[in-house]
Amino acid sequence: MKQKLLITMAISGLFLSASAQKVKFTEYDMDNGLHVILHQDKTAPVVAVSVMYHVGAKDEDPQRTGFAHFFEHLLFEGSDNMKRGEFMKTVSSNGGQNNANTTQDRTFYYEVFPSNQLELGLWLESERMLHPKIDEIGVKTQNEVVKEEKRLRIDNAPYGKFTEKIFSSLFQEHPYRWQTIGSMEHLDAAKLSEFIAFFKKYYVPNNAVLTIAGDIDVAQTKALVQKYFEEVPKGAPVVKTVYEVKPVEKEIIDTAYDANIQIPAIFAAYRVPGMKSHDSKVLGLISTLLSGGGSSRLSTKMVDEKKTALQVAAFNYTLEDYGAYITLALPNNNTPLNDLLKDIDAEVVRLQTELISESELTKLQNQFENGYVSKNSKMIGLAENLANGYTFHNKDTNDVNEELDKVRSITREEIREVARKYLNKNQRVVLYYLPKK
Repeated sequence: MKQKLLITMAISGLFLSASAQKVKFTEYDMDNGLHVILHQDKTAPVVAVSVMYHVGAKDEDPQRTGFAHFFEHLLFEGSDNMKRGEFMKTVSSNGGQNNANTTQDRTFYYEVFPSNQLELGLWLESERMLHPKIDEIGVKTQNEVVKEEKRLRIDNAPYGKFTEKIFSSLFQEHPYRWQTIGSMEHLDAAKLSEFIAFFKKYYVPNNAVLTIAGDIDVAQTKALVQKYFEEVPKGAPVVKTVYEVKPVEKEIIDTAYDANIQIPAIFAAYRVPGMKSHDSKVLGLISTLLSGGGSSRLSTKMVDEKKTALQVAAFNYTLEDYGAYITLALPNNNTPLNDLLKDIDAEVVRLQTELISESELTKLQNQFENGYVSKNSKMIGLAENLANGYTFHNKDTNDVNEELDKVRSITREEIREVARKYLNKNQRVVLYYLPKK
């Protein structure tokens, strides 16, 4: 059986190496500062059109939180050349799909169309950038939509506020301390002029990346990009604030109560470097080692063998400036939360004192490569990865091709050293998340 497993792993490794081919792309800047990335892939008659704006929750006024996420919704209202509510109808009626999402660091809009609708996708995104409909009606409408989203995803969702509690403690001196969805009171109090000012400051071509991936003709696509985006005026330079935060040097213990749960949970979270750091990639492998699948260390120990946990997880919540490395467990058989924490801590100490095996490292790298290949096989996933490289890795779009080599270069010794450097009890927040009676 062992021999069969080794053969399977070897074949899998060969397949992944063959699949993870270098991503070819063309990139350039327009006169108005818009960065354009083009990737041609004619394997299917599909094209993804996306725009990533380098604006997220951390760019907001502390008294006006939630603006970036609000614009994720507001910029679907329509434009000077499109009736209110027609944006999504136009996409769906032409065989496309569209969506948007916001983080603390960026906002990402996209459409996926049959490739013969490329021009429509470019027109839609240029309309969004050039003259969107920002008025009292739209603000009021989307305000209600955001409130309902907050009720659904956070207020009434089991364990919906754990990141709010953790981030408010880990990032007391940084805008990451508030959640992306923001404060409903802040949105209620905001005037239309404030929304317009926020748009004019951040949703400008020189703060955006237009990425087009799929079945395209590069020369023709460049001409279409010029046609639809050259008239968009360049905005004032967007200057990012650099925040210096004091290190966490003493364990912070907190408690939260949630009326939506019956089973308690325990969390331990550590402030770690942001996504540009090599250590962030190491922490990603540590997450997979601890809880990536049923054969991971924490799952095997706590769910399968000791049966003390219903669920256990570790993940690296990586962001631009910093990250939060979070471990969590839900008890089984009324196991005390502190016992769960001791078991998780024991596995962390094991990482800090013992080298993982060579076979474990190979498995981790193969798991990463599998996810990498999977995401890049979809045009919208590849478009986002290309935009991420330019936006977050010092304008290095080729980061999409360098990432695998960086992960393959990680050693067992690095895994031990990174665990020693960041995952210590005096550097963390422990959150007891309890049912509200």
